[in-house]
Amino acid sequence: MLDHFENPRNAGDVETPDATVQLENPACGDVLKLTLKLDGDRIADIRFRAKGCVPAMACGSAITELVKGKKVEEARRVSREELVRKLGGLPEASSHAGHLAVDTLRALLAKS
Repeated sequence: MLDHFENPRNAGDVETPDATVQLENPACGDVLKLTLKLDGDRIADIRFRAKGCVPAMACGSAITELVKGKKVEEARRVSREELVRKLGGLPEASSHAGHLAVDTLRALLAKS
């Protein structure tokens, strides 16, 4: 998890995105924004911006790595458990960050 926080992948915004979604966790105030560029039915580029705790930022980075290059249908099947494995674990007190990342991805893919 710390690696994704200290060395975030795919940070920023996609230029001229096909879809953009920003969600906020009302309980803790974490915010995650995802922008997406498609090439047909494949995710050509996906980027994130996150504001909040270390796990929220790490989850934003990891979720983009999990789906970049995949077909939209494949990306829809990415689970929270897969995200947690990608991070090498997530403290129970930070499970909200994983839910925020997956919820934001699902909302983004619903727009594409």
